[in-house]
Amino acid sequence: MKGWQERYTALFGAAMLIAIVSQPIASALGSLARQADPARAGSGLALVAVAYAAYLTLARAAGPVVVSAADASWRLLSPLPRRTVLGRTTPALLAISVLSGLVLGVALISALGAPDHTSLRLTVALVLGVGAGLGGMALTVLGQASPAWDEWVQALIAFTVVAAVLLAVLGAGPGRHLTTVLAGAPVGLAVAAAGCAAAVAAFLVRQAWIALDRLPARAIIDASGRSGQVAQATVMVDPGALTWAAEDNHWRARTLRSRPWPVRGAWALAWQEVRRTARRPVRFAVLVSSCALPALAVTAGLTGVATVLVVAGALGAAASVTAGARRDSDNPALSRLLAVGRRAATSARALPPALLGAAWLSAALAGMSAAGALSAGPWWLLGPACAPALAAAALRMAGRRPVDHSLPIIDTPGGAIPTGPLLWAMTGVDLALLGCAPALVALAVQPADLIPYLMAQALTGLGVIGGYTFAATGHKR
Repeated sequence: MKGWQERYTALFGAAMLIAIVSQPIASALGSLARQADPARAGSGLALVAVAYAAYLTLARAAGPVVVSAADASWRLLSPLPRRTVLGRTTPALLAISVLSGLVLGVALISALGAPDHTSLRLTVALVLGVGAGLGGMALTVLGQASPAWDEWVQALIAFTVVAAVLLAVLGAGPGRHLTTVLAGAPVGLAVAAAGCAAAVAAFLVRQAWIALDRLPARAIIDASGRSGQVAQATVMVDPGALTWAAEDNHWRARTLRSRPWPVRGAWALAWQEVRRTARRPVRFAVLVSSCALPALAVTAGLTGVATVLVVAGALGAAASVTAGARRDSDNPALSRLLAVGRRAATSARALPPALLGAAWLSAALAGMSAAGALSAGPWWLLGPACAPALAAAALRMAGRRPVDHSLPIIDTPGGAIPTGPLLWAMTGVDLALLGCAPALVALAVQPADLIPYLMAQALTGLGVIGGYTFAATGHKR
């Protein structure tokens, strides 16, 4: 009786969920033919390619095959068949692959549109998305089992990134008609492509299932350790612990060369971030290439998303070079050994995030201006004008403490909101929004004369960095 009740509850919940989301989904799908804009197909497909590359990268970084700590300590090293031990992870990987594939399929049909045969084109897009999700996950499993397959995974990620760049260039240049032809491809050709994708995905899934028996124990233990750190940080609601774990895992197995630095004193604190960035060229390349995302979002018709990407990207670029400031905050004793005054140290720590944040924001705004999303004017100058505010916000993010779970919970009509994680997440973001307020207003109103906003932004940025420096060091000599 209990099992019947559980099945009834699950089916009833699924039916209610379908009833709730069916109407919005039906409305959205019914308007695909009217909303489709072949001129924006290139940018939309580029965003889909970027999302798929991020999906493959995350799957490869996660393992993707992991086990619990107990299984990694006992069952994994036992004589039991490895596929039996690892079989519990396959339903989770399957669910993640299918859900990610459905999202990719919806994004694909949104980018290409459905000028005719809407139901059939939607089915083809979903099959292509699910095939890409399952095939990509299976390929990462094979890469975990064999270095040769892992090279194929890296090649697929690189190919997807290159394809995104080419699609973005074709969509904005003279090759726009090629993406238009792709958006209006015959239904029969689309069905054939979906069939090929399904066959390739089925082959890769079968190979991955076979490879579960020969997965190296060391690779599974390492991936399980990383997943355990992620789980611990999630349970504790402390993303800072997760970023520290990722940073430590990156540097633990690397041997670094030592050479004299060309700077001394407080400038060495800024040079430290330069050296760290140079030692991670892939991450820096990803950061540089992400400058094109706001322009792609604008070209695809996602203006609101483009604004969010501008703010988040500029703040993320500035925060990516504040590792030294985070170390100083976590262990003040180390910062005292540098024999540098607090005010001089804060100024030196603020230089790398100011420069990188300004460069990223200037490039992103220049791309949006080239895409025709902004009014006439030197929008790229907002990058240097926002640099001081971005640096102050990044340093404030670097100095925030762990989440305080003792803070009260706010009851709202939409549910309970814990103030501890909310305050942790807004620390630094609030200073960025306040310090970049004139630039945000300019992006919203699109003024004919940008100079007053540039002047206001420059004064606001200098005031924010000055206030932050005084608050951080003024009462301590």
